[in-house]
Amino acid sequence: MRAVLPGAVSVEFPLRGEWVAVTSPGDRIPSHGTDVLAQRYAYDFIRTDRRPGLHVHPGSGWRTSIFGGRTREAYAWGQPVHMPFDGEVVVAEDGYPERAWVWPIGELVRSLKNAVTFSPERGVRSLVGNYVVARSGDLFAVFAHLATGTVAVAPGQALRTGEVVGRVGHTGNSTAPHLHFQLMDGPDARTSRAVPCAFRELEIERNDGWERVTDAVPRRADRVRSVYQA
Repeated sequence: MRAVLPGAVSVEFPLRGEWVAVTSPGDRIPSHGTDVLAQRYAYDFIRTDRRPGLHVHPGSGWRTSIFGGRTREAYAWGQPVHMPFDGEVVVAEDGYPERAWVWPIGELVRSLKNAVTFSPERGVRSLVGNYVVARSGDLFAVFAHLATGTVAVAPGQALRTGEVVGRVGHTGNSTAPHLHFQLMDGPDARTSRAVPCAFRELEIERNDGWERVTDAVPRRADRVRSVYQA
């Protein structure tokens, strides 16, 4: 059943190719289990292969779980992240170190530690890693966990829908390369309120085909793709 998110603002999907939603307000609100940092309606998107389960790396499941895998071999790593609207960049932070390996057990422990020890006064970089905040009027979008050295924009820069702001990475509170995306009503997640987000038009895999959906709110494990393939 299609999820509905009352009051949602629809923007263009910021990724290309096929992705899987692993955290979504279509399943629970707040989507990340907390309202801290305006995450109430946030999404997480990963890229997987077609093996049963959610394999984010080409290595075998047991081997990757025990020994890990190289970050740059993960399917999502380095994929471009696109502007979801015409707007302006207000924050662009790069240079936060990226972990060279994806090791699920270690990443989970690190994520839990960061979540427990986080305080707004210490800043957000340990959680979001490299990130961009862009605005369109009173609406602000956050793109988090970008790969080190790939943030392609600067504060004050005007961008059109579809232009690249950076590339998917494995920085901050990340268990594997993925994009964390959210909307909010201000430039600083520590003081802003979350804005419900839907995607203007998406294709969602249903049975053996793709269904085009408008004002889409993909749910957990939904495989989705942008209507723009290039």
